[in-house]
Amino acid sequence: MVEAIKVAYVFTGQESHSVGMGLDLYVHYSSAREVFDEVDKALGFPLSHLCFEGPEDDLKQTVNVQPAVLATSIACLRAAQEVSNNGIPEPTFVAGHDMGTYAALVAAGALSLSDAVRLIRERGRLMNEAGQRTAGGMVSMAGLDIEVFKNICFSTGVEIAYIDAPDQVTISGTQESLTKAKRLAQIKGARRIIPLRVSGPFNSSLIEPAITRLRNAISEFTFNKPSIPVVANATAQPLTDLEAIKEELVSQIVRPVQWQQSIENMIARGVTTFFEMGPGEALTKLIKRISPGAQTFNISSAQTISEITSWRRG
Repeated sequence: MVEAIKVAYVFTGQESHSVGMGLDLYVHYSSAREVFDEVDKALGFPLSHLCFEGPEDDLKQTVNVQPAVLATSIACLRAAQEVSNNGIPEPTFVAGHDMGTYAALVAAGALSLSDAVRLIRERGRLMNEAGQRTAGGMVSMAGLDIEVFKNICFSTGVEIAYIDAPDQVTISGTQESLTKAKRLAQIKGARRIIPLRVSGPFNSSLIEPAITRLRNAISEFTFNKPSIPVVANATAQPLTDLEAIKEELVSQIVRPVQWQQSIENMIARGVTTFFEMGPGEALTKLIKRISPGAQTFNISSAQTISEITSWRRG
């Protein structure tokens, strides 16, 4: 008897956005059109137009980009399910990179799509408001050992926001501290230093002013017990308890995303295949760096969805 393949769905974060995302899905798949139409109705304005046409300056605003990436990610999932006659393999786990957790919760049935986009838009508003109190940002760095990155943070006052791969992190902090950290990383031999397209020092203690109001916002929405365990960013552990999930949504805005550990923990539990849902292919690339032997499928466009029709269950 052939052992069933264990699959995980992973959902991208806001830095993967781009003008035009989701448009080909909307054109080709009725299920994707239903997603964008539902999101536009839930929010009371045509967010889909920002996804499809921009302008970039409006799309990249935190209050817009978080629901926009969420909508595109769920459109990718629904279109993939529509095009695959037997359905793409059911996941053992779902996980999201930072705000991608909200898409994971929709996929697991813990939040409705309409509630998820309303809540994540409020999340984006609160995070942006907190971020504006401090002139800060986020920078991705690669090429150094994690302990070296931690020492850079200790020396310059920045904080680790994402631990994405064995030699890649993202740091968060004030512009002054980020400038010092970039300079020190260059001296230490970092091979890549890239500012992220975000409006504040997210996933750091500088966003703490948003915590209480986000917790209050979360309490106003109805959550259901997820049908699939959702891997938490803050702890890299699978969650099914609703209170634990709600606390994860609060704590993740000020704590590091443990992405490398999340992937490693899913693999340790038998996952061999990952489906990335959402714009871009950042998570697919990270997974390959974390575990070169993992099988990955990127679902980000009509073209990539057509490629999964060749999938056959083992």
